[in-house]
Order: sequence, then structure tokens, then C-alpha cells
Amino acid sequence: MWIIYALLAALFFGMRGIMYQWTSQKDINRNVMLFGVFFVGFVISSVAMYVLNQQWYAWTDICIGLLLGGGSFASNAALHKGFSVGKASLISILSGLPPLFVVLLAFLLWDETLTTQQFIGFVVIFVGLYTIRYSNDISLRNLQGAQWGLLAALFFAFNDLLGKQSTRLDADMFATLTLMFGVGSCLFAFSWLKNRKVTARNVEGARPHWSNIRTFSCGLVIGLTNVAGMMAILSAFALGAAGLVSAVAAMNILIVLLYSRIFLKESFSRQEVLGISAALIGILILRLSQ
Repeated sequence: MWIIYALLAALFFGMRGIMYQWTSQKDINRNVMLFGVFFVGFVISSVAMYVLNQQWYAWTDICIGLLLGGGSFASNAALHKGFSVGKASLISILSGLPPLFVVLLAFLLWDETLTTQQFIGFVVIFVGLYTIRYSNDISLRNLQGAQWGLLAALFFAFNDLLGKQSTRLDADMFATLTLMFGVGSCLFAFSWLKNRKVTARNVEGARPHWSNIRTFSCGLVIGLTNVAGMMAILSAFALGAAGLVSAVAAMNILIVLLYSRIFLKESFSRQEVLGISAALIGILILRLSQ
């Protein structure tokens, strides 16, 4: 049953990725949009927490929720920034690497067995990444947004581990999500208000073209996919191994890649196709490992 929830998470996070890429190309205030994404999640989680009579049973539950909020703030901000400055296919591949970190850390933290098949998956992913890096001529002087994709992957992996830990502690899901989305909302709202003072000193043309109301409303719509994805992945973590759930959920990159090829008309070189294929095969190997 865990694989159904993980696939649903992949679907919802893939939809979120597409909408992130689309809005990243618009003249909007990123913090306002992401504030809306997290605010709708906070409202839905709070209502569900009240209706289902869920609560926090220990300080560890609260700490995990707070840390999830900080990690989600960083990962979502990095992902949206990556899409705004980098190639959608490259950013989606790099941001789909949490399984690489999750399986290793799950082995160290919870003694989840690292099998030969999983090790092979890691090697294949690394080969794919090196090929993608070589084909895009990525270097320290010309990162092409790759740093944001990798940063997003690190924080998404951090969140996956915290999500798994919350299920190990039998924490109520909506109580955890309420804290996560609440902290994320506050951080993005604070970033918006702080940067608004800076923007006010700039020329009129530097202000976002979209109004704050329109931008916030767009964030509310995107937030529906985000909260649905979080509900699905936490349900999967409650039933399956952290590394396997993370690997299946990472297949959301297929949706973004398909979108970038069909709608954005991104052309792939032979090396990029080989690199992307290797990275996907590596993730698939992790997904099939038991």
C-alpha cells in the first residue's frame, strides 16, 4: 500500500514542480507566492487537526514539525529559484536526488539495510549526474542554476528523514503538518515584508508586475498540490522504508521532464539524454530494491 501513497506523492509533487517552473518565469514576488503555498497548507492542516482531534504528544513532535517548516522553507525557495535561472530539465533531475541521501542516512540512523542493488543505483545516478554536468558545461564559474537544484535536493532529503522520524514516533500527521506549514508561512511572510522595504527604495519598474493579491492567490492554488503531496508521502513513510518511499516519490521528475520537453520545447543533446536516462534508471533501481 505504501507504493500507492508514494506514487500519489510523486504525482502531486510533479504538478507542483510544473507550476513552480511556470510561475518562476513570471514577473512576481516569489516570497508572496510561496507564502500563499504554505498558508493554504496551514489552514487545511489546522482544520483537519481540529476535526480529527489530533495533537502533539511530546516535545519531540513539536521539534520535528518546526524543523520540517524550516526545511520546507529552504527547499521550496531553492527549487523555485532554480527554475527561474536554470534549465527546467536540469533542475528537476538535480532536485530529484533526495533518495541518494535518504537511503544512506536511513542506513546510518535506523539501520535500514543498504543492499547491493541500492549501491548499484547510487553508482548509476552518479554516472548520470556527471554526464549531465559534462553535457551542460557546468563549472564552479558557470553553475547554470545547478546549485539551487542540489540545495533543494539536500533539504528535501532532510524533510524526508524528518517525515519518516515523525511516523516512527507515531506523531499525528496533521499536527505535524500544521507546525510545518505554519513555520513556512511565517518565514515566507517575514521574507516578503523584509524585502518589500528594500524594494520600496528601488525604482518603480523594479516592482513585480503581478499584484500581491494575484500572486498570493496563485500560491494558494499551488499549495493544494503541496499539501496533498505531503499527506501522501507521510502516509507512505508510515508504511514503507524511508529510502524506498523517497525513491518512488522522486519519480515526480518524470512529470516535469515531460512538461519541459512537450510544452517548453527543451531539446536534449545525446549526452543529456544519456545522463537523464542513467539518473532515472538509478532512481528506478532504488525504487525496485527491497
